[in-house]
Amino acid sequence: MTIKQSTPFANDNAGQICFGLNRPVDEQSLALFLQRFARPELLTALAPRLADEEISRMVDLLSGLLRAHLTDQEYHRLFLGD
Repeated sequence: MTIKQSTPFANDNAGQICFGLNRPVDEQSLALFLQRFARPELLTALAPRLADEEISRMVDLLSGLLRAHLTDQEYHRLFLGD
């Protein structure tokens, strides 16, 4: 499935996030959720409030997902931007 690309935060699409309906909606909702999560103003507020263990768990979870689902080539191209 291709995730629809939109101009980041051009419109408020938080109301379009809905999990549990079906796989395509879950995938689109996950993409929207992660886009909203990555907003600089949210991360600026959230990061200092996280405990060291929470930061480690988040990095471990995300790194593990990247390792499990991307080839080395995809990781370098898509995540690192090489």
